[in-house]
Amino acid sequence: MNGAVSADRVVAGVVDPELPMVTLVELGVVREVTTERERVVVTVTPTYSGCPAMEVIRADIRAALEQSGFTGAVVRTRLAPAWTTDWISASGKRKLAAAGIVPPGPAPRRASGPVPLTLRVRPPAVACPRCGAAESELITRFGATACRELRRCPDCREPFEHMKEI
Repeated sequence: MNGAVSADRVVAGVVDPELPMVTLVELGVVREVTTERERVVVTVTPTYSGCPAMEVIRADIRAALEQSGFTGAVVRTRLAPAWTTDWISASGKRKLAAAGIVPPGPAPRRASGPVPLTLRVRPPAVACPRCGAAESELITRFGATACRELRRCPDCREPFEHMKEI
């Protein structure tokens, strides 16, 4: 093991492969970094259970640790509790906004058990990150990734991405 730099610090520098402006720690995907039997163990929670980027995320974490002298690192997946956009740090939300992706607001609160069906007449307003118009229109519920949607501003007519509240 390398004593010059901590494993926590190494893992904190690994960026998300789909949102490279934020780190996995800022995104809330990294749950903990521990040591077991002199081996680094990183526990991650994917943004959703079928996330196609998980193999890349695991490989990137192991490669960063290997390059810093931490050999034989293990990356474990923890699905419960499920990831929520509330786990995105304030710095992560600022970086998303700076990249033109409207960060999510607070995730909806749900009781444990069956998910209730909620019908909304009007979805919550999403402001335009370019001109500041208070409302935008939904183009498609799914953008470049399942956690993002594509919207357009009716004032400046520019499209933009919004990270959905999960």
